[in-house]
Amino acid sequence: MEGESDMERESDMERESDIDRMRAEQRNVIGEDLQVCSLDPLTGFYRDGYTTTGPDDVGSHTVCTVMTEEFLAHQQAIGNDLSTPVPQFGFPGLRPGDQWAVCAGRWLQAHRDGIDAPVLLRATNAAALQVVTLADLRAHAIDAPDDASGIDSP
Repeated sequence: MEGESDMERESDMERESDIDRMRAEQRNVIGEDLQVCSLDPLTGFYRDGYTTTGPDDVGSHTVCTVMTEEFLAHQQAIGNDLSTPVPQFGFPGLRPGDQWAVCAGRWLQAHRDGIDAPVLLRATNAAALQVVTLADLRAHAIDAPDDASGIDSP
């Protein structure tokens, strides 16, 4: 980038490398490598397109969810406005059909309130299971593993 120092570029490259290492060590909820959640819009706590999580991700942005009108309206009603663009943070605002790494607790809150947003299991980080049950995620999955034998029954 213009005006960016060599030290800033090196720091950015080191950060990207650290995120790549974290992601390589993390699995999805079905025990496989994490798959991309969304590159357009670019999602993830680390804006890497995945549900990669780490010590800085206190909200656990680990559930890859397909936005619906109902989910977006619910999130806005509980103070989590995902629809309004916030350009200064590189956030485009979401629309129905967009895939996004949402906080596991926010997904669970919507689920408990009767708002069930679709989930991509292959792109949902296993860390989400600290908050949400696999049975709840599976009940709303829109992708399925080629071999479901490794998934526990509800």
